[in-house]
Amino acid sequence: MATDKEQIALMFNDIAPTYDKLNHILSLNVDKSWRRKAVKRLKKSLATVQDPMILDVACGTADSTIQIAKIIKNAEVLGLDISEKMLEIGEEKVIKLGLNDRIKLFNSCAENIDFLDNKFDAVFVAFGVRNFSDRMKGLSEILRVLKPQCSLFVLELSEPHNVIVRWFYNLYFKNILPFIGKKVSGNGAAYRYLQQTVEKFPMPKEFVMMLQDIGYQDVKHKAFSLGLCRLYQAKKN
Repeated sequence: MATDKEQIALMFNDIAPTYDKLNHILSLNVDKSWRRKAVKRLKKSLATVQDPMILDVACGTADSTIQIAKIIKNAEVLGLDISEKMLEIGEEKVIKLGLNDRIKLFNSCAENIDFLDNKFDAVFVAFGVRNFSDRMKGLSEILRVLKPQCSLFVLELSEPHNVIVRWFYNLYFKNILPFIGKKVSGNGAAYRYLQQTVEKFPMPKEFVMMLQDIGYQDVKHKAFSLGLCRLYQAKKN
């Protein structure tokens, strides 16, 4: 029987060919704006670092990895993901853009990062923490590979607090998103799973506490688009 990790990899392999297209359709392209804002904050945190090395965890088809390399032009960016098919698409995009000299992609998972301690000047995770098979272990591994005084940036979808916005959000995520996902990708179950992972993700206060319990310091978060998405920033002491 496949483990949770293997099942997640198989699911993302299955939806990989339509993943980018669906992401942009389903978010009305707002996901691009969220990534840009997050990466600009990441860049600001590295203002005094000459040639930063950045790790993009759960990088998928390398959208965030590419965004980081484009915005932070002096950085070397390493991306890792559990899905081989997603990485194949990411590799094609990286080569097409001529960024393969600064971007390297690896097939690996967050729970077992195959890099030495204190290696990276920053770690970025966009819409991936909710898919970790073991959230605490994945976030602990990220803390291990971060250099002291360097930061983790987590971009995640979240349920908005406003009652009216949340009503429309629930209607869209529980009904419209799986329907469109099935029509385009042929895998409605994958998009129901993605909706459920957002629903089960800790509320901001809980997630902040989780990061603090693991050992992160100076944890803060910012809401984007009326709370539909949040950016968390946490530092290693």
